[in-house]
Amino acid sequence: MTTTKKDPVLVVLQLTGANDPLNTVIPYTNPLYWDNRPNVHIPGDKVLPINDELGFHPSMGAVKRLWDEGKVAIIHGIGYENSPRSHFRSMDIWHTCEPDKVGTEGWLGKVIRDLDPNGSNVLKGVNFGQGLPRALALRGVPVTSVSDLESYGVLTDVPGIDSPAERDRMLDIFARIYAPTIGTGPVMDYLSQTGRNVLDGADVIKTAPQKYASGVEYADTPIAKALKSVAQVYLADLGTQIFYTQHGSFDTHFNQLPMHNKLWTDVGQAIGDFFEDLREHNAGDNLIMMLFTEFGRRVKDNGTGTDHGAGGIAFVIGEPVKGGMYGTYPSLKAEDLSQGDLAPNYDFRGFYSSVVEQWLGLDSVPIVGGKFEQMSFV
Repeated sequence: MTTTKKDPVLVVLQLTGANDPLNTVIPYTNPLYWDNRPNVHIPGDKVLPINDELGFHPSMGAVKRLWDEGKVAIIHGIGYENSPRSHFRSMDIWHTCEPDKVGTEGWLGKVIRDLDPNGSNVLKGVNFGQGLPRALALRGVPVTSVSDLESYGVLTDVPGIDSPAERDRMLDIFARIYAPTIGTGPVMDYLSQTGRNVLDGADVIKTAPQKYASGVEYADTPIAKALKSVAQVYLADLGTQIFYTQHGSFDTHFNQLPMHNKLWTDVGQAIGDFFEDLREHNAGDNLIMMLFTEFGRRVKDNGTGTDHGAGGIAFVIGEPVKGGMYGTYPSLKAEDLSQGDLAPNYDFRGFYSSVVEQWLGLDSVPIVGGKFEQMSFV
C-alpha cells in the first residue's frame, strides 16, 4: 500500500504594533509584575493559569484550550540584540533577517523560492491583506496577495483582463500596491517577471470559496475573515504552503486594558475557529501557525498603557506541535532589564530556523543568514 505524504504548510500571523508579552503570558505570582504594573495589569483571579507562575490573558480562552491539548508552543524572550524600538525598523529586521543593515529580500520569499525553485505554482505563497509584506518580497518569486477572497481577490474588480490595455492598467495598479514593499525602482522589473503569473493565481484562487462548506461560524472581524480565507484555500488543496496575514494594532501606549482585551478576544476566537474548522474537515495534520510581533513593551506601565520595549513572545500552534514552554521567561529584576525592558534571550532567527529546517525541510542558513540555536517544537 502506498501513502502520499502531504507537503508541510505554514501559516504566519503577524501581531502588528508590538504585543505586550507581560499581559499575554502573565507572571501573575511575581511581585515585580505588580510593582511595575500598578495600573496596567491583569487581576490574578482573571488569569487563565498555565502553572503556578504564569497564565494566559483572560481573552485567550481558545488558545488556552489548544494549550491544554498540547498543541501550543510558547517561545519566551524572543528578539535580537540592540532593539531599535521602532516599529518600521524592527519589522524590517523580522521580515528580512538583517539586523545590521536595511534588507530587501524577505525571508519567506526565499522560503517560497526554495520550496518551488521553478515557480511552477503561483499560489505557493499567499498573503491575505493589503499590499505585500516585505517578508514575502523577493524578485522573481510570485506571491498572490488577496484583500478579499469572497469578492474574488486581488485586482479582480474588473470582469476580464483580455486586452493588452487592460493588462497594462492592472499591472499599473499592481505597481502602486507593491511599490511600498520593494521600492519604486525595481517595481516594473519585478512585475515583468511575476505580475502576469499573479494575475493567473487570482484566477485560480477565486475558486476556493466555491469548494468550501463548514459548520463553523467565524466572527465578523478582520482576523476571523482572514483565517477563514486561509482555511478555504488550504482545504481547496491548491498547493499553497505559505500563508501570511496580520492583525493589529497592538501599539497600546494608552487605554491598553480594553484595547488589548479586544485584540486578543478577536485573535483568540479566530484561531480557535480556524483550528475547529480544520478538525471538522479532518485536516490540519500538515499545518502549523506561528505568531510573532516586532518587539515587546516596557516593563513599567505609563499610567494607562505601555511604551515600546525589547524582548517579546511568540507562539506556534497546530496538530503537529510539541506543546510546552520553550526558552526562559525574561527576568523582571531591575538589574537584568535592558534599558527598562525585558532583555531578549533567544534570537528570532533561531525561531525561523527551527521552522524552516524541522518543519519545511529546507536549509535555513541562506534564508536567515547564518546558524542559530533551534528549538524542537515540531
